[in-house]
Amino acid sequence: MKTFLEVIESGDVLLCDGAMGTELQCRGMSVGACPEEYNLTHPHIIQGIYKDYFEAGSDIVETNTFGANRSRLALHQLENRLVELCTKSVQLAREVCPDGCYVAGSMGPTGDIMEPFGPRTIQQAYDIFAEQAEALAEGGVDVIIVETMMAADEAAISIKAAKEKTGLPVAATMTFEPGKAGLRTVWGVNVQTAVQKLTDAGADIIGANCGRGFEDMIAIVQEMLPIKTLPIIAQPNAGIPKWVAGMSVYDETPEVIQPNVEQLLSLGVNILGGCCGTNPEHIKTMRKMVDWTNQSQKNS
Repeated sequence: MKTFLEVIESGDVLLCDGAMGTELQCRGMSVGACPEEYNLTHPHIIQGIYKDYFEAGSDIVETNTFGANRSRLALHQLENRLVELCTKSVQLAREVCPDGCYVAGSMGPTGDIMEPFGPRTIQQAYDIFAEQAEALAEGGVDVIIVETMMAADEAAISIKAAKEKTGLPVAATMTFEPGKAGLRTVWGVNVQTAVQKLTDAGADIIGANCGRGFEDMIAIVQEMLPIKTLPIIAQPNAGIPKWVAGMSVYDETPEVIQPNVEQLLSLGVNILGGCCGTNPEHIKTMRKMVDWTNQSQKNS
């Protein structure tokens, strides 16, 4: 079996999974619950989501560990169970991972404001990310995906910690939204700065996730193309959520996203997946289009 980076270098487009958080809500998780705790309390639900994504055609499934860092887990008094939560999540994915597919360790922001604007020091942030990355590596992930980053410095620290402590490939994504100043994160980071920071920090793959939907993701990738030197990962939301009956509802159906998926593939993204609101049905639609793209590349 080729390594993760060998597949990327071969030119094949890989299909990642869809959302975890909104999928858990659809399967009964209450608002305010700790999603990562479900790795221990509801393992059948977590493994069911992994299995559904693999069966829908995902080449990569991300662990349910987005908030499994010491800072975020402390909000639920679970910080001392970090290693257990991470390794269990990887185990559940590994048990249903088909041959030729991959398990990615998900790492999100700490939720803290870093110096000089806040109390979290650079060393503390590094240690937080290093601890989580080491736990995911201990569990046996193939790659780490640092995602939904807003601050360039925090993204860079998380990449550095993951690379130095595990030696695994690292993909890193930031979240952009359009505004009067163009596409920027909530911390004001533009696409060009993000590409430079993520690349300089040592990421193997860079890109964007979350945001307002597939159409906005096209604009983000188009801005990245002239300046990037690394493969691109794109994981958009299924549109802008609406609050209905106590749940976030996303209106970009698998049929709606098709033309935008086609355009993202035509731009040359290397890994395509979904974020909030996307589900196994979205992945099934994307699988057909990824297969067509990969076959076309082989025939050309």
